[in-house]
Parts: sequence; structure tokens; C-alpha cells
Amino acid sequence: MNEQSFKQRIEEVQHYYGKTLSSREDLAINVCTVDNTTSDRIKEVLKLIHPDVQSRFYGCGTPFPPLLEGTTVLDLGCGSGRDCFILSHLVGTEGKVIGIDATTEQIEFAQSFVDYHRRTFNYPSTNVHFQQGYIESLEELDLPPESIDVIVSNCVINLSISKASVLAGMARLLKPGGEIYFSDIFLDRRLEQSLKNDSQIVCECIGDAMYFEDFIRLARTAGFHDVRVINSNLKSINNKEIETKLGGAKLYSMTLRLFKLDLEDRCEDYGQVAIYKGNLPDAPDQFVLDREHIFETGRAVPVCRNTADMITKSRYHTLFDLIGDGKKHYGLFNCGKPNNFDTDINVMQIYAPSGCNC
Repeated sequence: MNEQSFKQRIEEVQHYYGKTLSSREDLAINVCTVDNTTSDRIKEVLKLIHPDVQSRFYGCGTPFPPLLEGTTVLDLGCGSGRDCFILSHLVGTEGKVIGIDATTEQIEFAQSFVDYHRRTFNYPSTNVHFQQGYIESLEELDLPPESIDVIVSNCVINLSISKASVLAGMARLLKPGGEIYFSDIFLDRRLEQSLKNDSQIVCECIGDAMYFEDFIRLARTAGFHDVRVINSNLKSINNKEIETKLGGAKLYSMTLRLFKLDLEDRCEDYGQVAIYKGNLPDAPDQFVLDREHIFETGRAVPVCRNTADMITKSRYHTLFDLIGDGKKHYGLFNCGKPNNFDTDINVMQIYAPSGCNC
């Protein structure tokens, strides 16, 4: 897409979220809604978030990974700031949250609630900073390379017309071992170009949503070789006109995690075993790395090299004991079949090639 088309698309999105929508009740369809269960801790924090901020929330997931205390978190497409204020509570007074959004009205709205949440959380000073900017041009922001621990986003990256630039920018900003943990809309196929030119379908998080396998390819090009799926929910459109336009394409709201680590594009067996110590306060019984890797406390679980690196070379390293030096290779690792997922078999077949040899 050329520069003129880029500017036009940005203006369409800014107008839609800055002028057309005044609350989530104005959305034409229910794609930008949360389907997965919210944890008890997040429910408690949500009670502290100003209702006006919550009314202008357009996300499709709950992208809040564990162990955020004291970290620096970047929220791409922060909108009204709801997730940033939740993260403000989760990172604590020693942490920092940076919210980026392209829409002036959204940034001004979020900024107007900074002091309210500082007082509500009883913080001596705010740990949240909002900045207008484009997620496709993160290099233009005043953020040093490798300065961010965690990058989150909630139903925003699908709106970008240059997702490769977004991924490259995130890779540049993340610290080694840092994590991308985001929720977004993905498709089970590529859409016709006419739908990508339909401004309403685009702004309702469909037109520029990616075919998931194409996202995997982009992620690997950016250096993220093993994309892990946390959860996936089939979306109902509830709008016959738009459903007809889609011609049978299925939409999924998914939460994914990617690590800035030197990982392989397949799961390889190096004879390693991991044991979760149960020392994460919010998860004493089990730790969910992704849908295919759920560690029960105290149980020895064989793991592939990628999984071993994810849990020992990230901020999660204090949670696990790893057995095996990983020096001898035993071939491909069978990560097994996923457990406790939705019952849509097709989505499992479509999204199995996410890095694990399942």
C-alpha cells in the first residue's frame, strides 16, 4: 500500500474510533468483545477502573500475562487506556506502562483519567504515560532499543496495514527474553481485496485481519519462530449483511505469546524435563504457558528445547526447575494434543502448526 493509501487508512481508523464510536455499544458487530474468562485478580482490578474508560473499551481479549511486578510494559493501540490502567496496577509502583495510540481523541481521553487512577491505586506518582504515535513506526518514538519487558495489544494489530513493520518494531524494542502477549482477530482464510477496501469492515476489525498462517510467516521473518496460542474462540458475526460479504470465512479471537529468544521453527527434543514449582501466587496449582503446555505443580514434564528456553530464559525462570543440560539431540519432539480447548475441531487443525510438532 502506497503512502497516500496508508494515510487514508489511518484517517479512516482515527475517524471511526475518534468520532463515529462513543462507546462499544456503537459497534456494528460483536467481534471486538471478550469471550475468554477473566481471572479473579483482573476482575478485582476492573472494579477500580473508571466506568467511562470501560465503556470505550474495544478489545477482544485479556492480554495480561503473569509476573508483571516491576516490569516496563508497552501497550500498542491503547485506546481509552483501560488496559494501561489495569497494567498500572499489575506492574506496581516500581513498574512502568506506556500507551501508544494513533488517535488524538483517544490519547486525550485516556490522559484525562491518569490522575483518577493514580489516586484510586494510592500511588505517589503515576506510572502510566500516554503518547500519540503509529504502531507501524515505533522507531520514531522516544523509546530506546531493548528497553521493554513486555508488549501487549488488544484487537489493534489487525487494523495495521503494515504488520511486518509492527513486528519488526516490537522485536527492536523488546529486551532479550522479553515477551509479546496480545489478543487479536484472525481468519481461517485470506479475504478478497474488496473487503479490505470496505472501511466499515476494516474498522470493525475484520477487513485487515490476517489469515493465521500468513501471520506465522510474518512472525518468523521478524525473528519470532515459535508462536504460542493461549486461547482461541470462534466469533459469531450477528450481522447478516457482513456475514454474507465474508462468504463463509471464519473469525477467531486469539491470544498469542511470542518471545524474543533464539528459538527454532520446530520443536526439537533434547531430553529435557521441566517442573513447575507452584510459586506464582495467582497460580499455585498449575502454570499455563499455552494451550498445549500446562504444567501442574511438582509434576515432571518432558519439554522441547523451545519450551525449555521460554521458561528458563525469560522472566519466568524463577518458576521452574529444568532437568537436563540439553546437549544431546533426540530428533523432533511430539508436543502432544492440546487439552481443554474449545470444541471446534477445525480450529485445532488450522492452528496446530504454531511451532509445535503436534
